[in-house]
Parts: sequence; structure tokens; C-alpha cells
Amino acid sequence: MKEKQQGLLAILTANTIFGLNIPVTKALMDTWMTPMGYTVTRMFFGVLIFWFIGLFLSKEKVNKKDFPIIFVGGLMGFIGTQFLFSQALQYTSPVTFSLLMALTPVVVLALSTIFLKEVVSVKKIIGILISITGAILIIVLGDSDGSESGNAFLGILFSVLCVFCYAGYLVMTRKVSMKYQPVTIAKWMFLVSALAAFPFSFSELDHQVIFSGESNLMAYSFLAFALLFSTTLAFFLMPYALKRLEASTVSIFMNLQPIIASIVAVVVGQDYFTWDKPLAVILVVIGVYMVTYKKRSVKV
Repeated sequence: MKEKQQGLLAILTANTIFGLNIPVTKALMDTWMTPMGYTVTRMFFGVLIFWFIGLFLSKEKVNKKDFPIIFVGGLMGFIGTQFLFSQALQYTSPVTFSLLMALTPVVVLALSTIFLKEVVSVKKIIGILISITGAILIIVLGDSDGSESGNAFLGILFSVLCVFCYAGYLVMTRKVSMKYQPVTIAKWMFLVSALAAFPFSFSELDHQVIFSGESNLMAYSFLAFALLFSTTLAFFLMPYALKRLEASTVSIFMNLQPIIASIVAVVVGQDYFTWDKPLAVILVVIGVYMVTYKKRSVKV
């Protein structure tokens, strides 16, 4: 139970950070950075910080047979998901994107059943459906989207691709994450992603407004949050959680992201408070509880 509680705390913290990072990234995409420039910056920072942290920890040897999974997982979960994430936010609002990402548990559930042979109980299925209903409620009844109508389809398309990319990453790296320490997983996946992003750095980084004299403290603060919290802390917590929880349990917590994104949007004036939002929160919480709670056996 202690291991599971640590995993739940890790995934809760990670998704809180990811939820906050959605409006932050939207602000960066609107003015200061391009999707590829943002992705390249995050990958380079990630490889530097995690290899630096690794210097102070005991070295962990990775089995050669696991490198293909780490390679593909890094491309899907790091560079692929992050590029699609920032690309989608060019064409849609933070709330809409996060709500579409709430479909991830459905995809993970299907992939886990097929590839990992995970046992899915009726209660877990009902919990996922209830939490997804909460997310869909905001999509159906929300009256402020913030997306440009002409590019709405592109925003939805990139968001759906991001869902499948991230879900595939969660399922694919589940067993590898159980074998190694979080820093080991993170430093190798970021290294793969940084090498893949390197060719694009020459044409992208020189054209980022944030790295010019036109930038300001607010832009630097947004980027610092994305690098220190979303790129470093959250990506450290993800493999930590995967090592202690089932992939479907980890994915269900993604439903917290639209709630957090909605709250932030309301606070900063990007969205309006409506009755469907608190109802969605209740549905998501009930769904998470049904997926994660198990009765303890009583010892006599």
C-alpha cells in the first residue's frame, strides 16, 4: 500500500503540473515560440538536467534488449507527444486540448488489454467511463472555446494524435519503467529525443522570439516553468508512478488536467464559470476513486 500511495502521489503531482503547463504553453505558442522550437528546447534541457542528476546517483546498467523500447518510447512519449502537444495548442484552446487528452485512458485501456494482458474489472471500466463523461460534459456544454474556427479541425487532429502517441508511450514503457530507476529512464529517453531533435535546432532556435531582445520577464517565467516543472519534475515522476501503478491507473489521472486547465482559464479570464465545470470535477473524482480504490484484506 505504501508503494501504491507513493505512485498515486507522484502521478497526481505530475498531472497537476501538466495541467498548469497547458495554458503556459499556449501563451508561449501565441507569441514567443514555435512548436518545434519549444520541443527542441525542452529536449535539450531535459538531456542536460537528467544526465547531470545521474552523475550524483549510482550508475544503473541498462540491458541491451531494453534499448529499442527506450528508443521508441522516447520518440513517442517525449519528442512526439511534446511536438503534437505544442502544435495542437497553436490551433485550439488549452481547455479543449486538455479535454481531448482525457480520452487517453480509453486508448490505454484498450492497448493494455491487448498487449499487456491487464485484467480490467467492470468497476474500473465504469470508473473510466464516468470520468470521461465529466470531461465530455465540458466539451458539449462549454460555450467558450478560444480556438480559431478555420483551424479548429487541425487542433482536434493534432490533439487526437497526441492522445495515441502518449497512450502508446505509457503502455510500451510500462515494463521497462518497473525495471529501472526514474532518472535512468528519463536520461536515456531525453538523449534519444535530443538526438532526434538536433537536426531541427539549426533552423528553429535562431527564430524564437523568446531568445531575442524582444522577450520579457513573463515569457522567461513561462519557459522556466515548462523546463523546470513540466520537463524535469513531471517527467521524473511519470516513470516513478509507472513502476508502482498499472498503466490504466496512471492514465486515468490525466482526467485531472482539463479540470486544472479550466480552473486556470477561469482565473486568468480565458474562460467563464458555468455549472457544468464543477459537475465535471465531481464525475472525474468519482471515476478516479473507482479505478484506484481496492478493499484491504482484513487479517484475523
